[in-house]
Amino acid sequence: MLFATWLLTASGAAQSSCQDDWVCVDEFANGDSIELRARNLQDFPLTYTLRVESDSYSVDGSRTVTRTLRPQQTESAMVLQLREGKRSDDYDWTLDWAVGVYDANHDDDHLYAFPYAPGRSFRIIQGFGSRFSHAGIEAFALDFEMPVGTAVHAARSGVVARVQEANSTGCFHAGCGRYANFIVVLHSDGTTGEYYHLQQEGVFVETGDSVARGQIIGLSGNTGYAASPHLHFAVYRATNDGETQSVPIRFQSEVGVISRPRSGGIHQAAFQ
Repeated sequence: MLFATWLLTASGAAQSSCQDDWVCVDEFANGDSIELRARNLQDFPLTYTLRVESDSYSVDGSRTVTRTLRPQQTESAMVLQLREGKRSDDYDWTLDWAVGVYDANHDDDHLYAFPYAPGRSFRIIQGFGSRFSHAGIEAFALDFEMPVGTAVHAARSGVVARVQEANSTGCFHAGCGRYANFIVVLHSDGTTGEYYHLQQEGVFVETGDSVARGQIIGLSGNTGYAASPHLHFAVYRATNDGETQSVPIRFQSEVGVISRPRSGGIHQAAFQ
């Protein structure tokens, strides 16, 4: 949700617009220039893209910046300079953001656990590169066919950055994605492990909790964009414009290391 408040600074009036209680853009006016500062409100790194459009202001550098803010960090994103004879209120900016470190260097040597209990197995209905919806940014996501109420386990240790468990709707048409319940876990390398379609009130962790590999963190469900009950799991790095890109990962299973799970496969979790 976008909202705005007004502040008063030594250099004059400044407007602060904050998005989703996560990140703000503070606009500081000083004569014919305006400094735009990005401010992280949370205790997790996030990657933002700030884009400015204006014929009245020049910018020293690019009109689009993508950077990572450390927890609670504020930084100067860009400075706008009013051109002679132009209106001082003639500019627009947009802000997009995602949890995690920009283009994070994923630890490719890390072996993940399957996101369910040791000794159990579930059919993969969409594997890496599935033509239905696991392409592009979702190329390395996995959908596990999983009954509602199945315990979901953390595939890797980390810190819980975001959760949603209030939704009860599952549907299979445009716009259904906003109804998904989910858990986002921030990993030590700046990537995120994300678990989607969870059961309503089926999240057992809170934002800021540390979770261990193999820990039960929630219950699978059928919320959001889903034709049938399943768990969507992938590891992502933050990119531009508030987007994320899934990355290839490897799993430790009872039969050894699995590097490329495919649709139709049934994989058994390793004992932990």
